[in-house]
Amino acid sequence: MSLRWTDVSEIAMGLFDQHPDVDPQYVRFTDLHRWVCELEDFSDDPERSGEKILEAIQAAWIEEAAD
Repeated sequence: MSLRWTDVSEIAMGLFDQHPDVDPQYVRFTDLHRWVCELEDFSDDPERSGEKILEAIQAAWIEEAAD
């Protein structure tokens, strides 16, 4: 399965798995963007992201980490 920017929940789960010791509420968007692009299954255009999608991914990651 290839991930796109709109796959917010799946990206959040991938980030949670790849960076288990990171508190997502303190991640800078520049790092978040890079980490998303580095996910093995990610295959979308890096230029298609924006602040809103990064905020959504960060919020989903925070929720994933809280569970």
